[in-house]
Amino acid sequence: MMELTGICREYVVGAETVHALDHVDVRIGAGEYVSIMGPSGSGKSTLLNVLGLLDRPTGGTYRLQGEDVSHLDDDALAAHRQRHIGFIFQFFHLIPRLTALENVELPLVLAGAAPRARRERAAAILESVGLKARLGHRPDQLSGGERQRVAIGRAIIMQPSYLLADEPTGNLDTRSGGEIMQILEQLNRDGIAVLIVTHDPAIGERARRHLKLRDGKIVADLGEK
Repeated sequence: MMELTGICREYVVGAETVHALDHVDVRIGAGEYVSIMGPSGSGKSTLLNVLGLLDRPTGGTYRLQGEDVSHLDDDALAAHRQRHIGFIFQFFHLIPRLTALENVELPLVLAGAAPRARRERAAAILESVGLKARLGHRPDQLSGGERQRVAIGRAIIMQPSYLLADEPTGNLDTRSGGEIMQILEQLNRDGIAVLIVTHDPAIGERARRHLKLRDGKIVADLGEK
């Protein structure tokens, strides 16, 4: 369970204080499929970054899997991210000099996994997302849709409970975006909670639950809870 209570995130820009999140209360349960939508500047990505422990709230409490993570140090936050959360971004964030296989196995390298075991697992994941023939290709040798598949593989190799996706189809054509959504939805059916920030209503409506933000507040929470 991800549980936010009274979460605020403020930024000081010049003489102005910007309330990116304004006393947000929300719970995300195991296995949910949630879209996060709203106009630019509404706080969507900030909410995702707080949920993903990439950004610290300036007020309120965040409990992840029952533990208060609101005030943990950087090392403890990194350990929680590694154990519980996978990330997918609009621009993939792959390492250009590494192959698809090496990009996917990187989290296991950082976790100290044995070379043979991590290579076998990374290869199996890439095969599961349709990239069996692309293991040795670098990102510049892959299409946008293929790069996003590699990014998904990297995001799930540590077997996270939550997969957080920030505009995962925003840099793809319609066909490739649809294929990426099918992969994410299969992962959700397999038990991973999927949270997607999107500007695309057609993508957002595919989720079973819809959070709508405006001015740093959740103004609608529709669907399953």
